[in-house]
Amino acid sequence: MSGEIVFYHNPQSRAQMAHWMLHEVGAPFRVVRIDFEKQENKTPEFLAINPMGKLPTLVHDGTVVTETAAIIAYLADAFPQAGLAPPPGDKRRGTYFRWLFFGAGCFEPALLDTMLKRAPVERKGTLGYGSYEDTIGALKTMLAQGPYILGDQFSAADVYVGSEISWAASFKAPGLDAPLFKDYVARITARPAYKRAASADGRTA
Repeated sequence: MSGEIVFYHNPQSRAQMAHWMLHEVGAPFRVVRIDFEKQENKTPEFLAINPMGKLPTLVHDGTVVTETAAIIAYLADAFPQAGLAPPPGDKRRGTYFRWLFFGAGCFEPALLDTMLKRAPVERKGTLGYGSYEDTIGALKTMLAQGPYILGDQFSAADVYVGSEISWAASFKAPGLDAPLFKDYVARITARPAYKRAASADGRTA
């Protein structure tokens, strides 16, 4: 797919994930750095693009895409030659979407609620993810069939879910010190595209 890609980015944000994905698909893109200290994400110009004032934000040939998981899924479909998503009609696509959105809908909320101590255990039934322990158990079951979410195939779901696991583990989130998670993070962060994105962001790959 042709058309200019404009990537609104700050390395100290979830935009790190989308940046890695852009390097995985290999399409040229233009980076617009957003300075949080200067509140450039709250300017009228940026809010006209993303009313939430959040990153990452992507504009591809005039189409605005926000939300990290959506950007990653969009790029996988927009650049199928990269082989980062099962094509429509492939039954593995269900597994791919299942875990991609599990990251956004279950793992991230469970993680933040747990780390910020804002999810009373007695209200487990009202939470979409059940409990933090439930989400960690589900991830363990999934990764036990690895080495990647789709078995032997690395996919965009690994970019998103793997980034979340890596980030959470760096903050000593409960349950993520198991060898299963450590080995998975080591595999995905050894990828050349990950290293290129980290280097461009001034991070240690």
